[in-house]
Amino acid sequence: MTRVSKTLIFTAAFAVIATSAFSEATWDFKAGMAYVYGGPGKMSAMAMAPAEKNHEAMMKNAKKVPDNTVFFMSNGSLYSTSGRLDPTGNFYVN
Repeated sequence: MTRVSKTLIFTAAFAVIATSAFSEATWDFKAGMAYVYGGPGKMSAMAMAPAEKNHEAMMKNAKKVPDNTVFFMSNGSLYSTSGRLDPTGNFYVN
């Protein structure tokens, strides 16, 4: 996975964690936007260049995030795993 695709995936997760600590709010990803995780406490969102060549370059090494992927912070690093959280925050492997 390229740095760009990892960054886009993990930034979105970090945004939710950093804002309303595990609220049940839906993530609002918008087409044409890039969400960048730059490390603990460093995230940003910006409009992507609309050119087809730009999109193709990003998609070349992009990986689809599987359903039931859980993102979480541990010791200042962002991680992901497969599973689910119940309404109380307990983790279960599917």
